[in-house]
Amino acid sequence: MGLDPDYINGQTPLDEEEKEGLLIPTIATREELNEFEQQNVEGAIQWIYGKSFRQEKVFTENFICEVHRRMFDKVWRWAGSFRQSQKNIGVDHWMIPQELSMLLGDAILWFKDKVFPPDELAIRFKHRIVSIHCFSNGNGRHSRLIADIIVEKLFYLPIFSWGAGDLSKKSNTRELYLKALKEADDGSFENLIKFSRS
Repeated sequence: MGLDPDYINGQTPLDEEEKEGLLIPTIATREELNEFEQQNVEGAIQWIYGKSFRQEKVFTENFICEVHRRMFDKVWRWAGSFRQSQKNIGVDHWMIPQELSMLLGDAILWFKDKVFPPDELAIRFKHRIVSIHCFSNGNGRHSRLIADIIVEKLFYLPIFSWGAGDLSKKSNTRELYLKALKEADDGSFENLIKFSRS
């Protein structure tokens, strides 16, 4: 039968080759996929919990890919690998390493020179990495977890609440989040920063 998920507003469809990377062949619906992915993500959060990370590690391509791999490696064969397909969002797939490298370089300067307050730095990083869209799936969740790592491990602040809702399901909270993301696309980060702490 194979995976045939229903996509909701803001989700990026997988192509057939990406679907073939599914490691659990019995998954057929979006709900089942979300459930298995969530278990995998919780394992990644456990790995992060109690560890300390320095800025020199966090702002590297290896770390960005390792976090994604740990979030999705029980569900997707390509977890932690850059996407090889074009999407309705993000840069051309061949530009991912270069765009990510520029973001990481910028983030190191933002951090060292205290260009932005901690929450804004984390949210700007989150917004830009999701707009690059490094991976075939899970970019939103990955970018939020990276933002959490930045504020907690580099600035010793509480992680973000992200509207305290499940952003993978259709809801008013998700719509507020998508609206704030669109405003950030236009250079206004205020509501996305506010939403992250709501």
